[in-house]
Amino acid sequence: MNVSFKTGFLLMGFSDERNLQILHAVLFLITYLLAIMGNLLIIIIITLDQRLHSPMYYFLKHLSLLDLCFISVTVPQSIANSLTDNGFISLGQCMLQVFFFIALASSEVAILTVMSYDRYVAICQPLQYETIMDPHACKCAVIAVWMAGGLSGLLHTGVNFSIPLCGKRIIHQFFCDIPQMLKLACSYEFINEIAVAAFTTFTAFVCLIAIVFSYTQIFSTVMRIPSADSRTKVFSTCLPHLFVVVFFLSAAGFEFLRPPSDSLSAMDLIFSIFYTVIPPTLNPLIYSLRNEAMKAALKKVLSKEEFSRRMVYVKAIFNL
Repeated sequence: MNVSFKTGFLLMGFSDERNLQILHAVLFLITYLLAIMGNLLIIIIITLDQRLHSPMYYFLKHLSLLDLCFISVTVPQSIANSLTDNGFISLGQCMLQVFFFIALASSEVAILTVMSYDRYVAICQPLQYETIMDPHACKCAVIAVWMAGGLSGLLHTGVNFSIPLCGKRIIHQFFCDIPQMLKLACSYEFINEIAVAAFTTFTAFVCLIAIVFSYTQIFSTVMRIPSADSRTKVFSTCLPHLFVVVFFLSAAGFEFLRPPSDSLSAMDLIFSIFYTVIPPTLNPLIYSLRNEAMKAALKKVLSKEEFSRRMVYVKAIFNL
């Protein structure tokens, strides 16, 4: 493939074999469509059902929006590269991909931390819940989440793309991955990116400590609840969130904290899928399967009566 890399990079992807490229594109396309439909469905259900207009579901809606955007940063580009057998990505596209990837990943960690605090207040301080988690506080928390992610994205993008590169601009990943890009940097030229990455890692660690503290207090309180039904209801809302946190942070932590290697193994690619593709796809399933309110709202939205009522409402709007 005769491509000039002076204005871009070559993403190696998963394989050079055409059949495997097509298989990868099909699997990624199916996964992407499932993630889009699942997260859109959660956003629509929470928006339409008045019973779900509470802080917990407000934050869940923003998590679904983040997941929808997060998987759209890397997967469509990878599908297109596999189908066209062309892994070239321009410098501008790579910069945008790095910015949105870091910004959305950072925002996801932040929103998961906020969601754990929301559950902590709801279970451990129920009498103060409406005062602490009032609509204004929830909006401010979400704005802070998006702004923190944007700041993190700007820092990483600005520092990473100011580093002089030595050697071929070949990235052994299916997206512009910062650890892989640092391998292209000239010796000792990426100390600023390491400093930014260390700050981001420290911030993520603080979020993890806050989440662990919240759930330690939650489980301690839950175990003192005499009613088995009440304990089951609490676990049904908390355990899915805890699973998402552990899965996302452990996969991302393994990828970014492990020592760099000169070659990319199949295990590296699998772990990159674990934190880029799997969480946005599984989150809608995880949050809806064990949540009775979500299942009831889904049945209501999909019912014939509700659909007919919405259609009458839409027709009335267009007839105005």
